[in-house]
Amino acid sequence: MTDREAAPSVAVREDLEATSGSATALLRTLVGNTLRPLGGWMSAAGAVQLLGSLGIPPATARSSIARLVARGVLRRETGPAGALGYALDPDALPMLERGDARIFGERRAATAWCLVSYSFPERQRALRHQLRRRLAAIGCGTVADGLWIGPAALEEELAEVVAEFDAVLFVDAGVRGDLVDGLARWYDLPAIRRVHESFLDRFGDADASAAIGDEEAFALWVRALDEWRVVPYRDPGLPPAALPPDWPGDASAALFARLRSALEQRAVHYASRVAGPDRAAVGAR
Repeated sequence: MTDREAAPSVAVREDLEATSGSATALLRTLVGNTLRPLGGWMSAAGAVQLLGSLGIPPATARSSIARLVARGVLRRETGPAGALGYALDPDALPMLERGDARIFGERRAATAWCLVSYSFPERQRALRHQLRRRLAAIGCGTVADGLWIGPAALEEELAEVVAEFDAVLFVDAGVRGDLVDGLARWYDLPAIRRVHESFLDRFGDADASAAIGDEEAFALWVRALDEWRVVPYRDPGLPPAALPPDWPGDASAALFARLRSALEQRAVHYASRVAGPDRAAVGAR
């Protein structure tokens, strides 16, 4: 059985203003990273227990689950032996796959750029604001009013965005001039530095060794991934040669890779034991 309502918009499902650390953000991260390896379904009781492993009270966990159902990320679905649970909404899969590519993909320094040009009359300023939010959310910077820039690697994402608005996309653009000065004007480099340094400060000394238990490994991984996932969107591959020499990007990326290697599979195995279909089938007998 499924409980489907009218499909939410892409913007509602992707929740462009989502930040890391909240109960709903942690649940989105958990869904994105562990639900698919579990076969796309988790038991209701197990989902609450997994969020409990992250320090989230049951009532808050249930509210967060309901919120993702309303946003079209999860749907209610019975599992083995009629166990109540939640499945990934198929319409949310492209969103998660795009996230995978950005979060786990190879970080390549930009050598070419895309430009997005637009002009909206004052009566359409709400639409202009929506476009600016979308461009900022995927890692573009502002060159001038009505002209935004992003690394060429964002071309596919930008093509999807401009198709929804009255905007023009230019691809394979080069920069002739001082790129160091350009990046400092187009992007909020101090803010981007802070997200790198925050990740390093919070997880640089974390114990990811085999000595910690599976529940602790699960919690550490989900929290690390939840904080890291915003970094590749804030820093979408800005070229190191045009950044300050003490730029923390390489260090934060290396830390994330080490944590992933040590924790990801342990986290998935723990989630499977707590909320996976096999666990639900046993519990329903």
